[in-house]
Amino acid sequence: MMFEHHEQSARDAREQAQRIAFGPSVFQAARVLRDSGVLEQVEEAGAAGMTLDDIVASQRLTRYALRVLIEAALGIGLLTSEADRYRTTKTAWFLLHDPMTRVNMDFSHYVAYQGMHSLDVALQENRPAGLDALGDWPTIYQALAMLPARTRNAWLAFDHYYSDLAFQPSLDVLAKAGHKRILDIGGNTGRFARACVERQPSLKVTIVDLPGQIAMSRKQLSGAPGLERIEWHPADLLDPQAMLPPGYDAIWMSQFLDCFSEEEIVSLLTRCSSALQDQGRIYILEPFWDLQKQHAAAFCLQQTSLYFAALANGNSRMYTSDVMAGLVRRAGLELLEIVHPIGIVHSMMICRPSQATQP
Repeated sequence: MMFEHHEQSARDAREQAQRIAFGPSVFQAARVLRDSGVLEQVEEAGAAGMTLDDIVASQRLTRYALRVLIEAALGIGLLTSEADRYRTTKTAWFLLHDPMTRVNMDFSHYVAYQGMHSLDVALQENRPAGLDALGDWPTIYQALAMLPARTRNAWLAFDHYYSDLAFQPSLDVLAKAGHKRILDIGGNTGRFARACVERQPSLKVTIVDLPGQIAMSRKQLSGAPGLERIEWHPADLLDPQAMLPPGYDAIWMSQFLDCFSEEEIVSLLTRCSSALQDQGRIYILEPFWDLQKQHAAAFCLQQTSLYFAALANGNSRMYTSDVMAGLVRRAGLELLEIVHPIGIVHSMMICRPSQATQP
């Protein structure tokens, strides 16, 4: 198992502890090295490498600033040094070129970094205390449409990177089922709804989300092919009295339920049954960290839970598949199948109202 106990030397354990202790400094140094172009410049020099004088000659930063960054990069593992010439490492390559690393780093810096300083308060008070670093809202979802462009773009890039990779295999599953009307709950900017109507010419989709996100999706989808088959239903689903429109043969929720507490999920899933026609299906697309084969993927998801605690809403997290399956059953639904993997990190739970709960 991925997280079983393994013996670790005291030396290695202490080194790891120091990396944690200096984690904020490590992160910011790596980000500046990336964004300033220093890493890219050294990488382009290839095996020949570059001296400090070479780097200083082509950078706007002072010699002092570059020396501080470069020496930090040696300790972080982004650069190596031999005969006073610096070369990039494989870790530096991923920092520069891996899209997952880039969206994670931008999200951490522009969205979560300052707010994470209030993680302890958020956990003690069960509220997103770190959101105060961005503005005065109850959760980040009311804030999205009003965040500064750089912050909003980093949030959307993070969200879209993971969901977009799951779109095509998800559309394959939905197309095979032959659905005609889909309720896209938490449709955000409407990317999935657009993909649906472009893929299936007769399919109709209704997006359910907060009024701010509805306005954002209308703007994003303006002029899109198949727009006449997309409808909108503004609703605050945190309100247990907010009901869903009826008459759908499929309900779609992508990276949505992780935005809610366990009790809120049960409430929402319970309301889903009333929106379905007979034989309708509920599709839950989530990145469950317990189903990941790669340690790095599980690590990213576990750390994302801290963002939910500190900034997003103060009560949700990235769930494990067994916990979500239990919530599905509590809501009176039957879990028919878990399709895994979908894309690179996702799983799809396919559910229906339990036969025992149907009239």
